[in-house]
Amino acid sequence: MPQEITVPSVPDRSGAARAVGIGCAALVAVPLLLVLALVGWIAVVTKDPSDFPRVAPEEMAGRAVERSQEAYGVLGFTRVIEPGVEEVGVSPENTLASDSCYRGGLTDETVDGVYRVSHGWALDDVPAGQAVPGLRRLHAHLKDSGWDVSSYRKDASGDWSLFASRSDGDERVSFHYFADRRYFTGGASTPCALDPAWRQGDDEPTGDGLRPPVFGPPAA
Repeated sequence: MPQEITVPSVPDRSGAARAVGIGCAALVAVPLLLVLALVGWIAVVTKDPSDFPRVAPEEMAGRAVERSQEAYGVLGFTRVIEPGVEEVGVSPENTLASDSCYRGGLTDETVDGVYRVSHGWALDDVPAGQAVPGLRRLHAHLKDSGWDVSSYRKDASGDWSLFASRSDGDERVSFHYFADRRYFTGGASTPCALDPAWRQGDDEPTGDGLRPPVFGPPAA
């Protein structure tokens, strides 16, 4: 009787091959999509001077002071503060500063001629009975005025802080009350803008050296 010979079956690897092929394609496609997304993100975020409004530093400084004055009035303060500061963190303050603005994306490059102005003020000898109710009023006022309040809190040491922004975070205000020192500080910063008078070779940041007016509550 002839011996029956059994031929071992060969597994069908076509499905596995297709799966491997699809997997490899996916591995190639995912990094490619990430690269394309990253390139698109950089293209959107990275900015040039033409992407900013053309506004003189003096005008932006005026806007920052107006924001501070509005808050100062809501807080209920009435003292008048002369320009400058004798001792930072101790004495009354009324100062302006200008900072450079950045291109964004993956770079840390500044944009030529583009700046941001901030106004800072401070009062000494402020009792908690005046500061805390004032901050409560200001918190409500900012929310009602369309500001996004990112933080409003009292910490373990008894100090208070309030932060808010608007215009996609480009315009900001901040306030601190240091209970142990009875010291209150406030500040406002403007969105970035291009100085129309800036020329290649000018000092950076543009607008540095601005001097604020005498500061107090807004005029009635």
